[in-house]
Amino acid sequence: MMEGTGDVDTEQLIRRVIEIVNNAKPMPLSTTVRVEKDEVRELLEDALERFPDELRRARWMLKERDEFLAKVQRDADEILEAARVRAERMVQRTDIVRTATQLARKTVEEAREDARRLRHEADDYCDQKLAAFEIVLERTTKTVRAGREKLRVTAPDDGTDIGFGPDAGALGAAEGIDEAFFDQDEPLS
Repeated sequence: MMEGTGDVDTEQLIRRVIEIVNNAKPMPLSTTVRVEKDEVRELLEDALERFPDELRRARWMLKERDEFLAKVQRDADEILEAARVRAERMVQRTDIVRTATQLARKTVEEAREDARRLRHEADDYCDQKLAAFEIVLERTTKTVRAGREKLRVTAPDDGTDIGFGPDAGALGAAEGIDEAFFDQDEPLS
């Protein structure tokens, strides 16, 4: 984990990787850029470590929403039960019974409407957060893909040799170039 990233969220870490890639210095006589592999890897590992925490927070919010909805439902059930008991006591007075029943129905409907509204708000919030994570991940993937494309060494279309391959040994030796082939995916020893 990098020092100084304790208060940084996942999105900021990924934005830092993008900044590193965007600000990478080109290699001499080439359009290919050089990126500090260890720094980028550390930032990406930190971002991956933080995802579970952020997802855990989102799950906690969903759990809290479910608990609130259950409490609202319990409150609504208690209100219904209280209204039923009250209505039974006042059976002899139909107007009072009718009013209590209407009030109970209205209260229950309001509680259900509040529960629906809160459920939709919580779902929207979670969806927005997940969509933001998805966008950041897609941007990072595109940036990494573009960076890797830039790092790939390709031969010119006109068929000229750029100094790599089986015939490059003599040319490389004549120019003082090491004959060992550099593979970007292999770690340096």
